[in-house]
Amino acid sequence: MSLILTKTKLSLIVSSALLIAACSNQQNEATNTMAAPIAKKVPHKMVIHNHTRVDDYYWMRDDTRTNPEILAHLDAENDYTTAQLKHTEVMQEQIFQEIKGRIEKDDNSVPTKSGNFYYSRQMQGENEYPIYVRSSDFKGSNLEVILDVNELAKAHDYYQVSGLKASPNGKLLAYGEDTVSRRVYTIQFKDIAGNTLLDDKLEGTNGGIVWGNDNETVYYIKKDPQTLLGYQVFRHILGTSQSTDEMLYEESNKAYYTGLSKSKDGSSVFIWHSSTEASGVSVIDANDAKAQPKKFIERDEGHEYSISKKNDWYYIKTNWQATNFRLMKVNKVHLGDKAQWQEVIPANDAVKLEGYELFTDHLVYQQRENGISRVTIQQLSTGQEQQLSFNDSAYSLSLYGNYELDNKALRLHYASFTTPGTHYDVDLSNFKKTQLKQTKVLGDFDSKNYASERIFVKARDGKKVPVSIVYRKDKFKKDGTNPLYQYAYGSYGHTIDPSFSVSRLSLLDRGFVYAIAHIRGSEMLGRPWYEDGKKLTKMNTFTDFIDVTKDLTAQGYGDKDEVFAAGGSAGGLLMGAVINMAPEQYKGIAAAVPFVDVVTTMLDESIPLTTNEFKEWGNPKEKAYYDYMLSYSPYDQVKVQNYPNILVTTGLHDSQVQYFEPMKWVAKLRDYKTDNNLLLFKTDMEAGHGGASGRFKRIHNTALQYSFFIDLHTKS
Repeated sequence: MSLILTKTKLSLIVSSALLIAACSNQQNEATNTMAAPIAKKVPHKMVIHNHTRVDDYYWMRDDTRTNPEILAHLDAENDYTTAQLKHTEVMQEQIFQEIKGRIEKDDNSVPTKSGNFYYSRQMQGENEYPIYVRSSDFKGSNLEVILDVNELAKAHDYYQVSGLKASPNGKLLAYGEDTVSRRVYTIQFKDIAGNTLLDDKLEGTNGGIVWGNDNETVYYIKKDPQTLLGYQVFRHILGTSQSTDEMLYEESNKAYYTGLSKSKDGSSVFIWHSSTEASGVSVIDANDAKAQPKKFIERDEGHEYSISKKNDWYYIKTNWQATNFRLMKVNKVHLGDKAQWQEVIPANDAVKLEGYELFTDHLVYQQRENGISRVTIQQLSTGQEQQLSFNDSAYSLSLYGNYELDNKALRLHYASFTTPGTHYDVDLSNFKKTQLKQTKVLGDFDSKNYASERIFVKARDGKKVPVSIVYRKDKFKKDGTNPLYQYAYGSYGHTIDPSFSVSRLSLLDRGFVYAIAHIRGSEMLGRPWYEDGKKLTKMNTFTDFIDVTKDLTAQGYGDKDEVFAAGGSAGGLLMGAVINMAPEQYKGIAAAVPFVDVVTTMLDESIPLTTNEFKEWGNPKEKAYYDYMLSYSPYDQVKVQNYPNILVTTGLHDSQVQYFEPMKWVAKLRDYKTDNNLLLFKTDMEAGHGGASGRFKRIHNTALQYSFFIDLHTKS
């Protein structure tokens, strides 16, 4: 039996005596005459906990990504998607040009100081990739190119640079490169002045390094080639072979991620060990090329913490006796003794401590209260504090580029639904904000044409779910006639704050209302909000999203028959779950790189990242987790019912969510669904989890999704 089949049924039309072959037993999905690819079924039994599942499409997995039958099916799906959306190609190009036309082609990042140089990134003309430069001063009076990614990318269909790091003396540059999109990087070393590569090359890494203070010692992480987990920390000496590198640490617990960083005072290298429910740190003396790691404290299940160092003191952000975290400190002589920790910022059940920055004379800390991010500057000698204020009622706020202890200003980035990204330096002595740059939006954009709101929706169990909304004022009626685009993520405690998007304007200008549902599984309302949307409470994530949809349309923010929803990765899981549970609520959904085959993936520890996810979803080898996962897993819960119009996108080389998950899901949906709606599946045969690697190439995916939704809306 060939891979791609067309299921037929014959109808005898007596009046014309014609024999007509229908294209599918679940009805033609669109008016286009091209038949949807129908995959063969090869039953594969899986038994655990005395329960049997049969997966007809298990055969679609090929870890080598070379099986011609599978590749042919993906090509057929791509051809089918292209054919079904042929009539939208003009619109796709129009939206692509709209979005691209709002972007300033020559765009430089704000320089950040590290060591003796100010580093920045330049985007020029039609270039897809950045040029990295540096100067001895903030003004850039003697700019020097240290890496032109456009030149490096020329020979590759996909190219991604990661972890640029100059040596302490500024003479060498280390960077990681990935040409496959599996997030496995080769580290290269460049002599900046000579513009030449060193012979040293580190293969199979996570893409980042930390320099020792002697300018020739390098610390890096190797990945497992099958699971892609970074789990081994090595020390490399420039001029030697990678095969002789010393392994300093190996993570034996597969539920933990491993990371590397350097303390702000430059004295220490930190090895991070983290899961979603526990963490640990080991410390290496950055001045000693033979130093061995020392545990900061013993790792305890349920204890999450991170550290920074300033002179003789370590600062610790910890959830020890503090659900929403607190800040503590300990002198280096008491390394390993938690009893000696001193409280700096106390715990608060209503306020989550999100982060902090250390400076010579100041401490800056960021908290989240009732979903809003706040930044406070504290004078260490006096304890005097000042909280920064901003104009919008809801916004996105991040601290970045604060690499030096002796900086006199705090660097931050601010944006909202209606305020383009803005970079500030905040004087630590008088709290005055100086705007360094605001992202230019070309064309006729005027922020006064748009309005945003922040409301709370009552979920079915009584919890109040925050929702951020934006619309164009002259297009919004609040009478239930606007199309509604609803987005969410809702996993890993990852919080999506309202921020500016030049792409989104193409929806708002066409009358769409855009809403972010800050559902459980994020940390929008603190750590308990996350805990109430993971493991055995994960169903809250999905029901919150559905309840937000119902409430927004009931309040007139959107037409109940014109609701479109989108999510990616774990947000793609969300899309798959809600259309199984409440398909009638949505006219169309877009699921990007969706994690949809939850049970099978979480039972297979050979699949990249599975073991790291046990603390997020649970381990289905335990029956309670198996039964619960099975109750919401999108692939397992596909039903014989009507489904909305669906657009699924993925990358063949995705290392986070394997291509075969959405591939199987689409095949099963085709077999079960009872409607005439579109079911489209597009695979980027070169890309991975992050999609295309160029800044303009990425816009094509956005234009595709927007056109899909807009076309469905205009047909109503």
